[in-house]
Amino acid sequence: MNNELPLAGVNVVDFGQYIAGPAVAMILADMGATVVHIDPPSGPLWQDPANATLNRNKLCLSLDLKQDQDREKALSLCREADIIIENFRPGKLQKLGIDFAALREHNKRLISLSIPGFASNDTLRREWKATESIIAATSGAFTDMGFNRVLMGLNPSFSPLSLGSAYATTMAASSLALALFSREKTGLGEHIEVPVAAALMEGLSYNSIVIEDLPERYLTMREKEIRDRREKNQPMDVSYQALQEYLDPFYRTYKCKDGRYFYVVCPSHRNHARRCLNLVGIYDELIEEGLPEVDDLYLPLDEWSGETSIGVYPLPEKWAQRISEKMKREFVKKTSDEWGLLFGENGIPGAPHRTTKEWVNSEHCRDSGLIVDIQDPEFGEMRVPGPLVWFEHQADIAIKTKARQFVSYSDALTQFRLNTLAHSPADDVVLASDKQGWLSGVRILDLTNVIAGPHSAAFLARFGADVIKLDPTEPMYDPLIGVLFSIQSNIGKKSMLMDMLSPEGKHIFTKLVQSCDIVVINAPDRQVIPLGLDEVSLKTINPDVIFCRLDCFGGPLRAEKTNYIGYDDIIQANSGIMSRFGGPDTPEEHAHLGTLDVNCGFAAGLSMALALYHRERTGEAVRCRTSLSAIANLAQIKYAYDYADRAPFNEPSGRDSLGYHWLSRFYETQDGWLFLDAEDNQLDLLASLSDFSLLSRLPDNLRQEYIAERLRSVGTTYWVHLFDEVGIAVADPKSIEWLRKHYTRDADGRVGIHLGSYAFSRYQDHPSGHCITIVDHYAIRPENAAIISLPPTEAFGRSTKEVLSWLGIKDDEIEKLVVDNRVSLSWGREYLPS
Repeated sequence: MNNELPLAGVNVVDFGQYIAGPAVAMILADMGATVVHIDPPSGPLWQDPANATLNRNKLCLSLDLKQDQDREKALSLCREADIIIENFRPGKLQKLGIDFAALREHNKRLISLSIPGFASNDTLRREWKATESIIAATSGAFTDMGFNRVLMGLNPSFSPLSLGSAYATTMAASSLALALFSREKTGLGEHIEVPVAAALMEGLSYNSIVIEDLPERYLTMREKEIRDRREKNQPMDVSYQALQEYLDPFYRTYKCKDGRYFYVVCPSHRNHARRCLNLVGIYDELIEEGLPEVDDLYLPLDEWSGETSIGVYPLPEKWAQRISEKMKREFVKKTSDEWGLLFGENGIPGAPHRTTKEWVNSEHCRDSGLIVDIQDPEFGEMRVPGPLVWFEHQADIAIKTKARQFVSYSDALTQFRLNTLAHSPADDVVLASDKQGWLSGVRILDLTNVIAGPHSAAFLARFGADVIKLDPTEPMYDPLIGVLFSIQSNIGKKSMLMDMLSPEGKHIFTKLVQSCDIVVINAPDRQVIPLGLDEVSLKTINPDVIFCRLDCFGGPLRAEKTNYIGYDDIIQANSGIMSRFGGPDTPEEHAHLGTLDVNCGFAAGLSMALALYHRERTGEAVRCRTSLSAIANLAQIKYAYDYADRAPFNEPSGRDSLGYHWLSRFYETQDGWLFLDAEDNQLDLLASLSDFSLLSRLPDNLRQEYIAERLRSVGTTYWVHLFDEVGIAVADPKSIEWLRKHYTRDADGRVGIHLGSYAFSRYQDHPSGHCITIVDHYAIRPENAAIISLPPTEAFGRSTKEVLSWLGIKDDEIEKLVVDNRVSLSWGREYLPS
């Protein structure tokens, strides 16, 4: 196979600052692009060691775009570029003389990308100083951060994770790969906008979904307690320790023999839960006590043969508490590392809680290529995150990361021109653009489950891909994960149910693979061969098929945990996210369901887009990869590095954290809260305001209380107007509920790009029979290509007959397959079992 990285020869000018822009360019550089990163003469606007990560594999130089000579140098680089990236306020770069439209007049192949904080058509917010925290506060990311924080009465809650930038990074990088793929066929470039606020809303989609009249069986103990307290007007004042008893035994933290903690996440899957009970030695004990088992979890609850069953989430309180007490008794008998090994080797999702420093320096991260070494010119030998996505046959190349290189303008221009000479297009034929989606005509076979995998294929469907979702005739998960989660993750797909391991199923699977461009699965490496998904087997069926795999602990190379299974929460615990959010002694799941899962789906979509571009250019079909672990590194890219003289890992953590420091944090006002995000160099500006006239005279230890006292004296609206007038970043924090109330419309067959930074659709006639509100898939906004408003998720098995007919199977053969249970038309009588 060709070992040239897929973006070799692609020239990229990176004007990005802070995280999102540089991170997108970092991904392109990791995949072989020549990236020139441009800083102002004073250096990066964000002075942080994380820039060594964000600018690795790049050529870095300084130019002053306000000076004619330097501006012309920048334009010379842009004229040689395939891609230009910026993440300033709308129109700022154009005012500095870098006009994408004018550049495209001279180079119709140019692809440009803007990543503003808020959408350019958001007339209210587009000019705001959109820092990471301001976007998060405005978009509901700090309000009601999950059931735990609601019950503890912690609102607002602060998190230092740069989630908005993380989601925007994967979506924006994907859009560039898709635009490159399209350009290979049409010869035309594109301009794309990806607002960070819109990307954040898509990433937090599981926190904004509303399913009206949701059956009681899907409510957890925490949700019921929240509902009861609200109905009785009782305070939300549950302590951290008391909160633990509201958690499901298969979805909680346990203290171990070494005094450290272990996170178990195996609800909703009968096999995982049973293995867990057997491993800790309490399964037989529970059976003797009458733990019931229900054969068909997809029956309505009132038809069950018992009150609950293994593999059901949530468990009723009686059984949850009984199992939890026995689990707590057993977990203190072994260390957290011992449990980690036992769970991993026995195919049970669970992992020890660890800090980010421990994660970055762990043996698994080093051996797998999730963390790599560079020799940075400023910080010396550093450990930094490895690639976000990679091709399997290029694993050894993917981890050979180079440190950023400071170069002259002439050196950068020379490298660009060498690429232009070596990789100029074969011809200049331009095909007509008819507003099709980038992936029109591409078919994907989706073999995934839960959240991350299904989101990857659903993500590509919006660009015109035809997705067939293939599931077994007997569901692996209970309806909460099997169906409830799929309302978002299977949108726009054709659902087919089939026994893939039966002789008839294998024959149909062969036909499906022959008809598809991509096969995608989320599974550890050890499951690939038994399912017939190894390279030899797939290429024998279809030599042109691309295979994508995402998993939990995977990196480019095999390592200790390569075959360990797990979910979003497992990596949150093991990579340090939970220890940061809740505090090292009281680790806590980061507030948002699907925090990493959804972004892993976007990253898998990115890997598939790169593979399609590579196939279009070379004719070679590859196997592409990403993992939840790689996504965890992106989510905490501000902290996921280490070097000899690194400052302590002391970023804000725990439930008492309201921000970074006294100039960047939440403050109470007379009628609510605001988030102030002033920069250190704005202290004099703040002190110049008459409302804060005493600030400059006070010692540092009294300034926070002085600011707090002044802000409590007047309402939020006054302060927001005052600070905005003088250019100090500030936000009136909003909840997702507030955003839904103001930006929801009945589904109208359009993607809500025209609505600005926020858009939700209400499906009154959803196939589930419930009225459902979900966030639009609207964050990626190309000027020319179409983004398709997908139909809502259909019932499992709804398209089984239709897909079989596509494959040329006759009606009588289909009926026999149904009778023999080789294929199925549904998992139950109801879409969402009552």
